[in-house]
Amino acid sequence: MNNRHALVYFCSACLLLLSGASALAQPEMLLIPGGSYQPLFKSSDSKTRADVDAFEIDRYLVSNEQFKRFTLRQSRWHPDHIKTVFADANYLGQFRSAESFASIAQQPVTNVSWFAARAYCKAEGKRLPGLDEWEYVAAASATSADGGDDVEYRRLILDWYARPARAELPDVRNTPANYWQVQGLHGVVWELVDDFNSALVSGESRGDTALEKQLFCGAGAASSADPGDYAAFMRYAMRSSYEASYTLESMGFRCARDIEQSEETVIE
Repeated sequence: MNNRHALVYFCSACLLLLSGASALAQPEMLLIPGGSYQPLFKSSDSKTRADVDAFEIDRYLVSNEQFKRFTLRQSRWHPDHIKTVFADANYLGQFRSAESFASIAQQPVTNVSWFAARAYCKAEGKRLPGLDEWEYVAAASATSADGGDDVEYRRLILDWYARPARAELPDVRNTPANYWQVQGLHGVVWELVDDFNSALVSGESRGDTALEKQLFCGAGAASSADPGDYAAFMRYAMRSSYEASYTLESMGFRCARDIEQSEETVIE
């Protein structure tokens, strides 16, 4: 073993000892292999499935405690300093009661805008997942990478979405895992994606010609690929009505990362 490899081995062993980790420890991010899924709307070129490259995604939703640490490091995102252009008046309302924060510390952070979520992920060396990435991962049931044909699973998701927002959210680690072992994708909170506005059009044909083609698609050029997927319609409606500065008690997020960003770097 040369000195370089010995150093890497030694440092890795130290990290395991310091963290109390074991061979069975669960990674905070999970590798999702490339594949395809059936989006709610098919494009004008008649493709019914969207391809997704391999990427990594957080196992858990970002918690209140994690996001609070971020606001202390980057004060511009603290609720006392946030500019109104980046978040509305409800931004991080749950942080205003220091006495009760301990009880919600491990719950998913909510009342956070798209701008703030995006900044958090960037500070962590990550990014928000794309719409196709999130939908691809969320299409998995507990036992299959594609739960689209599982009627009971789809009914379960729809039942989750039909319930009123929960007054008390579960801890991020106390949420169900799917086939990829990603936890809390359904039945906890709505989740922000980077290109949430990819379904929007202005409704005015002359204005639509100037829209960014990578962020918007014309509804007239798309038709539903699966009219029975009511939960997907609910997500589509939520994203279409959302604006980047909005904050909601039922909206949270997790981060993703490109594969090349996660490759191990060895210091020479």
